Amino acid sequence: MKNSNHLRHLLEINIAMLFVSTSGALGRYIDLPIPVTIALRALLALIFLLLYCKLKGISLRVEKRHILPVVTSGLLMGVHWLSYFYALKLSNVAIGMISLFTYPILTAFLEPWLLKTKLQKVHLVLGLMVLIGIYFLVPNFDLKNNGTLAVVVGIFSALAYALRNIVLKTKVSDYNGSMLMSYQMGVVVVFLFPFIFTADIVEITSQWEAVVALAFLTTAVGHTMFLNSFKHFSITTVSILSSIQPIFGISIGAIFLSEIPSQNTIIGGVLILGSVIFESIRTSRLQS
Repeated sequence: MKNSNHLRHLLEINIAMLFVSTSGALGRYIDLPIPVTIALRALLALIFLLLYCKLKGISLRVEKRHILPVVTSGLLMGVHWLSYFYALKLSNVAIGMISLFTYPILTAFLEPWLLKTKLQKVHLVLGLMVLIGIYFLVPNFDLKNNGTLAVVVGIFSALAYALRNIVLKTKVSDYNGSMLMSYQMGVVVVFLFPFIFTADIVEITSQWEAVVALAFLTTAVGHTMFLNSFKHFSITTVSILSSIQPIFGISIGAIFLSEIPSQNTIIGGVLILGSVIFESIRTSRLQS
């Protein structure tokens, strides 16, 4: 019975990763101005999440001392999404998602600086691996080249995502994940809602299926399932399992958008994801 439950939870987290991974292909497919796409994604996801919280009886109360961290995390989430989608538009699913997955290593460097902990020497080696991986992703170091610019913007998105995770982890980790996601969506909606009126209604309605899929499948369902997986696995195990996201995302892009990654992209991806998996396994052994 215990093994069957473990397999079920393992299946659930992989389904969650599959849903979250659709962001790459959907981000490339949706033909709307990026601020409009993100505003609609956040608005619809907020509605879905509030309904979920109401059905589950999840409290939306936040203590006054935690309002600033929650708002900050929402702003960082908005910056992360905007820059990630710009990276996708500038390149392809593979480069966009692999660039984003530099965030675990960025987190390893940011935590000692922000939280005043000791930087571990192994992180320097892993950082070098990531840099070599980025070298393979970048066709040439010229910001006039869309591929290079996509990697730079993708890494900026990873930086915003890493900072958002650190804020949540250190300031408001005791709150329910879906509730926190609701507030983050609310912050994004407040700042980006005016952009919705810059798009033509016909243009928006022509893209409604993909936008709803992005808000519901990717954001509300995918992220909620992902957050729920923390109940059944350690954070380290979840981080190892989440490394499959770019593989799912690149596969979806290849199937639905006919985007086949180049040899250099594959080499760079292996180096970057390899460093993430190595760090996750190393941390797991230290904690056991």
